[in-house]
Amino acid sequence: MRRLSIYFLLTLAALFFLLPLYIMLVTSFKTMPEIYSQGILALPRQFDLYAWRHAWSGATIGASDQGIHPFFINSFELVIPAVIISTAIGAINGYILTHWRFRGANIIFYLLLLGTVFPFQIILLPMAWVQGKLHIAGTLIPGLVMVHIIYGLAFTTLFFRNYYVSIPHDLVRAARVDGAGFFRIFWRVMLPLSTPIIMVTAIWQFTMIWNNFLFGVVFTNSDQQPVTVAINDLVDTVTSVHMWNVDMAAALIAAIPTLVVYLLAGKYFVRGLTGGAVKG
Repeated sequence: MRRLSIYFLLTLAALFFLLPLYIMLVTSFKTMPEIYSQGILALPRQFDLYAWRHAWSGATIGASDQGIHPFFINSFELVIPAVIISTAIGAINGYILTHWRFRGANIIFYLLLLGTVFPFQIILLPMAWVQGKLHIAGTLIPGLVMVHIIYGLAFTTLFFRNYYVSIPHDLVRAARVDGAGFFRIFWRVMLPLSTPIIMVTAIWQFTMIWNNFLFGVVFTNSDQQPVTVAINDLVDTVTSVHMWNVDMAAALIAAIPTLVVYLLAGKYFVRGLTGGAVKG
């Protein structure tokens, strides 16, 4: 009886969180007359793909009629290098802070931790100043990529540091006795043990960067904006009738990559987060 109650409550909670997704999905397959004539929860009479095609390649976004696909590609061009570079630097930072400790390592680590509590808005002006000095302001690559790498380093370093602290120091000492150096130990010893934390860091960074709106709207020009900014522009660009089905289809298209990443690599997420949880 107790187990059934738990399943019942979990099912209710799942339905509560899945309800917006259901509404978006059925609305995206409806025609505009159906949307205005039916209830919000009603299934479409027939599954019409016009809204998906129009959102992808024909919707008006700002001054362009190309749909969201150019901005979808922009997001991939942004997220791939930003995730790879921030994850790699975070791995090296975590490796140094746990197995190549130096005087003041704890202070450096605690200063890095401050970056996990800063809201996005705090770094807007300093980042804009740095981009101006480097003459990369308004660019997707390298301007916005740099912003996400720097902002994400606090999180990636924290994840790898907490994971590597669970790896015995004797393993690294044995490798050093055998003559292995800093990078050889990192490449041959640490990385093969790091698959769970690499996956959890990649998922975290992918989700944060792909869904970020503020950095995209502040640090890029109109033709280089990511898909999240394009969706906002799509909703704001209204000619005569607001096309709710196109808005829903565009939002679902933008959510597909994140959903795929979680489905493919989600099993590593909890394993990676709990790795090293028993040591401080």
